Amino acid sequence: MTRVLMIDEDWALTESVALRCIAHGIAVRMAETFCAGVRHLLETPVSLVILSSRLVRLPCAELAQLLDTIAPGVPVVVRVEASQGLDEQVRFELHGFRVVGDSFDVLDLVAKAERPARAELATPAAGVAALEALCR
Repeated sequence: MTRVLMIDEDWALTESVALRCIAHGIAVRMAETFCAGVRHLLETPVSLVILSSRLVRLPCAELAQLLDTIAPGVPVVVRVEASQGLDEQVRFELHGFRVVGDSFDVLDLVAKAERPARAELATPAAGVAALEALCR
């Protein structure tokens, strides 16, 4: 089953995206904080992560390493608001993240990310330790 995890503090946008996904048979998990989103990743396999750049407090290289450890192979799309400027967008793009603005077509993102789901999500000790350190 296709499942999207949306980690975003903009609850109105998150609900809007969730409703569009549900209307097309796509399951959605929602989190308002980065730590809550990472916990969801440890619990449930997903096909795609949509992450608000405003919630990221890690350097991009560390963010990429953390996400690769806890959810290997899962594409991550970073939502950068127009008010954050081009520098913020480029910062994420340079580390291999796909970047979208305030308006995006979630079905297009899901179509590009869809592939056979992993049977089981491993929770490596390194990922758990990184999560615990981040959420203190």
